[in-house]
Amino acid sequence: MQNRQGNDRGSQYQTGVYFTNESARETVKRIAEIERGRSEKFFVEIGPLKNFYPAEEYHQNYLEKNPNGYCHIPRTEMELFSRLRIDPGDYQKPAAESIRDKLTAEQYRVTQESGTERAFTGEFWDKFEKGIYVDVVTAEPLFSSTDKYESGCGWPAFTKPIEGPAVVEKEDLSHGMRRTEVRSRAGDSHLGHVFTGDPESPNGVRYCINSAALRFVPYEKMETEGYGYLLYLFEK
Repeated sequence: MQNRQGNDRGSQYQTGVYFTNESARETVKRIAEIERGRSEKFFVEIGPLKNFYPAEEYHQNYLEKNPNGYCHIPRTEMELFSRLRIDPGDYQKPAAESIRDKLTAEQYRVTQESGTERAFTGEFWDKFEKGIYVDVVTAEPLFSSTDKYESGCGWPAFTKPIEGPAVVEKEDLSHGMRRTEVRSRAGDSHLGHVFTGDPESPNGVRYCINSAALRFVPYEKMETEGYGYLLYLFEK
C-alpha cells in the first residue's frame, strides 16, 4: 500500500528497500522488477541508503518487548526464513532474448506465456526417479521426488515444494475459472496450479505442474551440478 503500514498512514510509513553498494543495488533492482511484474500496484520505494537513524530504545528488539505487536513479520515466518537453504540470488533470470534461445517452443509457451501442456504428454508426469526438479529457466530448485505422488491428473503432482517461498501463488481467473496459479520465485516462470482437497494426495494438496516448466536432476548428479546442499532431502 502507498504511504501506509497497517493502521499507520503518511509518507513516513512508505515501504522501502535501500541498497549500500553496487552488488546490493543489482539484487534489489532485480527482485523489485520481478515483484513489480506480479502486482497491479507497486509502491515500494527503491534507492540508495542516504540517511540512517537508530530508533528509540523502546523500538529496539521490538518483538521481544511486544510479542503481540502488530505490523511486522510474524516470528514463525522469520524462523522459517532463517532455516531456508535455497538462495534465489544464485538463480538469476536470463535476459528475455536468452530465454527464447535456450527453451523449446513448448517450454517457452508454458513458462513465458502461461500455457498448459496436454495431459499425459509431458516428460515427467509418470516419472518417479530419485532427484529434484528445477526451474527450466533459472535452474532454481523447486520440487523433490520425495514429495511426488501418482495422480490421475496427467501432469507431475507434488504435495509441496522443497521450500515454500521457492514458489509464488497467484489468483488466476482465466478461462472462466477461479484457480491458484503457481510461479517460480527467481524466474517468475509459469509452472502450473495448486489445488486442495485432492483425495489422491497424501496431504490433500496437489501442485499440478507442467513438465515443460521443469528440468530433472537425478540424485546421482546433484552434487556435480551444484545441488549437494539439498542431498539432506533424501536422508529421511
